Amino acid sequence: MKKRNLYSLIFLLALRLTAVAQDISAYHPVWLTQSKNAGESMPCGGGDIGLNVWTEGNDILFYLSKSGTFDEHNMLLKLGRVRIKLSPNPFADGIFKQELHLKEGFITIDGAKGTSVKISVDVFHPNIRVEVKSKEDIHTQLVYESWRYQDRPLKGKANNANSWKWAPQEPVVVYADSINFEQNNILFYHKNRKKTVFDATVKQQGLAAIQDSLHNPLAYLTSGGIISASNMKASGTHTGKYLDTDFKGWSLSSIKASKYQQINITLYQAQKPDINSWKNELKTARLKALKDKKAQDNTMLWWRSYWQRSYIYTKAQENTEDWQIGRNYQLFRYMLACNAFGQWPTKFNGGLFTYDPSLKDSTQKFTPDFRNWGGGTHTAQNQRLLYWPMLKSGDFDLMLPQFNFYLNTLKNAELRTQFYWKHKGASFTEQLENFGLPNPAEYGWKRPADYDKGMEYNAWLEYEWDTVLEFCMMMLEQENYAGKNIQNYIPFIESCLTFFNEHYTYLAKQRGSKALDAHGHLILYPGSAAETYKMAYNANSTIAALKTVLERLLALPDTYLSATQKTQWETMLKRIPPISYRVLDGKTTIAPAKLWERINNTETPQLYPVYPWGIFGLGKTGLDTAIHTYKHDPDALKFRSHVGWKQDNIFAARLGLTDEAYRLTTLKLKDSGRRFPAFWGPGFDWTPDHNWGGSGMIGLQEMLLQCHEDQLLLFPAWPKNKDVSFKLYAPKQTTVEATLENGKLKHLKVTPEYRRKDIINFIKD
Repeated sequence: MKKRNLYSLIFLLALRLTAVAQDISAYHPVWLTQSKNAGESMPCGGGDIGLNVWTEGNDILFYLSKSGTFDEHNMLLKLGRVRIKLSPNPFADGIFKQELHLKEGFITIDGAKGTSVKISVDVFHPNIRVEVKSKEDIHTQLVYESWRYQDRPLKGKANNANSWKWAPQEPVVVYADSINFEQNNILFYHKNRKKTVFDATVKQQGLAAIQDSLHNPLAYLTSGGIISASNMKASGTHTGKYLDTDFKGWSLSSIKASKYQQINITLYQAQKPDINSWKNELKTARLKALKDKKAQDNTMLWWRSYWQRSYIYTKAQENTEDWQIGRNYQLFRYMLACNAFGQWPTKFNGGLFTYDPSLKDSTQKFTPDFRNWGGGTHTAQNQRLLYWPMLKSGDFDLMLPQFNFYLNTLKNAELRTQFYWKHKGASFTEQLENFGLPNPAEYGWKRPADYDKGMEYNAWLEYEWDTVLEFCMMMLEQENYAGKNIQNYIPFIESCLTFFNEHYTYLAKQRGSKALDAHGHLILYPGSAAETYKMAYNANSTIAALKTVLERLLALPDTYLSATQKTQWETMLKRIPPISYRVLDGKTTIAPAKLWERINNTETPQLYPVYPWGIFGLGKTGLDTAIHTYKHDPDALKFRSHVGWKQDNIFAARLGLTDEAYRLTTLKLKDSGRRFPAFWGPGFDWTPDHNWGGSGMIGLQEMLLQCHEDQLLLFPAWPKNKDVSFKLYAPKQTTVEATLENGKLKHLKVTPEYRRKDIINFIKD
């Protein structure tokens, strides 16, 4: 063979090996034994539907979850459990394989005699498809199991799953679903009554006079679905118990044994006072899904395209922690993508993949609907960590449900500001309900008569309303990273900024005759540095947020803002006070605030000017000050951890502290200790802990690629001795692909090519 041809062959083989190494199928979870219970389930989903799939006692089971299925009390309901029994049993002889096919987004469960069950969710239709194939004729039985076949009173900690939490003001009952055979189909739904926790919240917060003007997403909300299958007929009902919860089952069984059986489960929710209208819309959705002959192909194409957008592969021996952080990054990104097109954001406290709570805490013997910290309650400090990593992963479409959440609640947030304080701007509190008002338990039922009605009477949450600015920044970054037209977000961003400008001048005038301090700055008091430093004066996390959002808003192309708008925001930018510092161990550090009264939590907001706000960091003025803060601030040291929403791994990466960043990110992203390795938690919240996964994703991204002005910092906090390959996004519609092997940069592709000149490689040969 000629050398030229030999070299060509070697080159092609090298390319093929590289492609194989970067194939997501290398990270497919494969289980060769059945599961003990739902806690050993595997996630599967698409569109806005999530399934927990497991095989137990030779039965295949999965929970049905869909984004936005809130009941009257704002509990995020599961839509039931499905059990599939096959006869003859293909798993009787221990022949078993369950695999999550990340590349195409489905699960297969294989047994003896060529029997294979494929479970998939359409990305573009709210439909679940179960296909049973076998080389021999086989009987299939499907059982739809519901614990909401009867009313269920909730008491004590069970109410932590809804908006009442620890302070219900009336008996709380999860009302029974409607479940019936409809010919040989199973129809099931939960229809909310007109009166919900929304009404109680409005009354509690003194807003009854404007209730008719407030957006109410709960009244008459109906969530449910229909199960249908050819060659199957209704075969009766039975009762049973799974773990701690009794249920009733509705069965469909094969009319005759066959080598192929398909089952479709279509889910749907909408606010419909007329149930017949809802049923008709459900059936229309079902027909569209069944008539779309390309549904499966389009779903698989979507998933394949999704994995090509971006990736991080850590090249190490399989199942080592070095390997796990790359694999689990991808597994968690898969879980986030299962709600790509939801009407509602992915919840930080489990997303679509919660399961029976006693498997997390044996004392919590509640139904599978349970999750701690509520279903319709959104905690921005936690939610933000799920959505920041989507910029660098290029998953801009996945951010829309969270953005739409804020757009849908904007009117209510503006109305409450006007009602309480008679000025403009949207006030978004922490522990925010899905209708834009504070959670009633956190707002407080036992309040002093003269306490400000617009305030949460809560030691953790009072005066904390700056977290919305992180979502304002994400909206702005859609323009920066993806070139998206963000004109529809500008009124929202301006309203949030207006609130701070007007409210803090309003508060200053309540105390004295001057609205600004002696230097012409806003007096951000009382304030809050996260939930930690309370009754703060000029919290640096708030200062950094306002400064960065204003600068980014003013940097938009001229088409976004009029001259009048620009002047308004330039004036406000001049009003933002400077960051405060303090000396610790003889080192200048960033202070949490100019002053504060007490410490309530264990966050480290003195480092928020590092992340997310990027005022300090590699290549920027004051890097040594930020590093001193990380290394010498006694609270930062005391609070340091990898657990839950802690973001010390991100701070370390942003500061170029390579060993520390790798240590903490490994602790974040290594196997969870549960059968599915990305079911972390509970941390401070629940299992799976999605803000744990999100902060892990961010830290890993920041170790590999950071952006400062036009500079693209390559491997700014990555160990030289760790092989890795990645593709990530950067501002100016840029992607960076790089491979590090044996301490050397083996491959670099920057798109567009002209941006290659902006690369600064922190790992030198």
